[in-house]
This record gives sequence, structure tokens and C-alpha cells, in this order.
Amino acid sequence: MRKDGTRVKNVDPLYAVAPYIMDKRYDAMNMITLDIPMEPMMKYRANARRRGHVISYMGLIMAAWLRTVHEFPLLNRFIVNKKIYDRNELCVGMVVMKAGQDDGTMSKIYFEPKDNIFEVQRKIDEYVNSNRETTNANSTDKLIQVLLSIPGLVNFGVGVFKLADKYGLLPKSIINASPFHVSLCLTNLASIRTNHIYHHIYEFGTTSLFIAMGNMREVPFREKGNEIVFKRCIPLGVVMDERICSGHYFAQCFERMRQYFENPALLEQEIE
Repeated sequence: MRKDGTRVKNVDPLYAVAPYIMDKRYDAMNMITLDIPMEPMMKYRANARRRGHVISYMGLIMAAWLRTVHEFPLLNRFIVNKKIYDRNELCVGMVVMKAGQDDGTMSKIYFEPKDNIFEVQRKIDEYVNSNRETTNANSTDKLIQVLLSIPGLVNFGVGVFKLADKYGLLPKSIINASPFHVSLCLTNLASIRTNHIYHHIYEFGTTSLFIAMGNMREVPFREKGNEIVFKRCIPLGVVMDERICSGHYFAQCFERMRQYFENPALLEQEIE
């Protein structure tokens, strides 16, 4: 039995056979761009600041995704060895640039389904601060350092990890250290002044969704009366594993996320 998920057995035959037809994650990648108008988020951030809360765009996107997963749990499924699993944790992999360096480090943040926007932002801030210090090595960095310490060990070690992961034998300690065993990978390319991209979802691990934030851009919207209005937007490049749920289900998820972006105050509400 896997340490990070529970096998799903009663699924529609179409989805049960899909991993056999598309047995690689890169075979099943679908991509979409979501342009998120900034004005509602800017107003919310200003209001939150007046109340003593500093909320980032990253925090808003993370909180909206977390609340959406609570309402649409299939979004937290993954495929390994042609089998479908419900993930038993909520975790996000994110790269943090180290101070004074061109390269970053990647680890993951754990969330609870009940976390509101303030709790999400607190966890992001703690994660960034702990990983930004050049003297600190997180569990992912330490694992890589061990693999690189002996010639040939990294090739052998990664091969063993892949085989163990395929059959659900990967120890929880390795899963905890792996940034590839996450509910979501999220990267903020706007922080390095780069446009959004469609980032691949890794074949190793269990990531089923990757979101890349890009530079702000103006996007035309058709308003009532057929007037064309340009709005400043944050573009999100979204890559998803289509095997975990239907296209209609994904569409419902993204529509719900849009509603949270239009009214971020909803993310303050407590979940029972």
C-alpha cells in the first residue's frame, strides 16, 4: 500500500483503461492558459493590508486552488503504475530563489483543507524564509547531496527510487523529501520577469497539475453591449494530467477558481 495515497477501484471503465492507453504522464498532458484579471485581487490586497494582512498574488492563487480542491477532490488524484490513487495529503512543490544566487531550491509546503487565505499566506512566508537562506539545506537538497556524494550513486539511487515508487514501496521519508510527489507544482515566473510557460508534469513522482504564473499582460474582454475592454491580467499556464478526471470536471474546477479570484474575500471563510 502506498504511503501517500489510497487506491481508487470503483471508477468509470473509461478512466480505468486510460492509464493503459496513455501509460506516461507526458502522453496525458493537456494545457490551458487562464488569464486572471488583477483588479479584484488588487482591491482585496489593499483592503487586507489596511486590516494588517500582507497577502501576495501567490498566496491568493494557492488559497484559491486549495479551496477548489476541497470542493473538487478528484483534482488531488494521481496515477502510478497504471493505477488511480486518491492522495491523502495536500502539498505544493515550489521553487525558491536563494539570496545572491542564480539557482533556486525546491521543496514543498503542506496544507490542511481548512486553511484560509491568512493561514495559507503564513505557511508560504515561513516556507520562503526558511528556504531562501543560503546556509540552510532542506530535505530535498540533503537527499540530492547524498546521491551526488559517491560516483555512480545518483544513477543507481534514482533507478531504485523509480522502481520502488512504481510498486508503492518508496519510504515515506523519501516521499516527504521529494518535490515530485505533490498535489501541485507552482512557480512564479513573474518574479524573474518571465512570461508564463506550459511546464511539463514529471514522469517520476505523482504530480498531476503544474501552474506557472507569468508577467502581467493586458487581455481584451468583451463586456456587456459588445464593448471590448482591456484588463490587466496574471496569466497562468496550466498543465494537467487528463487521466485523473474528465474535461468537464476540470472546466468546473477552473470556473470555481475564477469565482474566488473575482471575490477573494471568500477565501477568508472558515471551512467546516
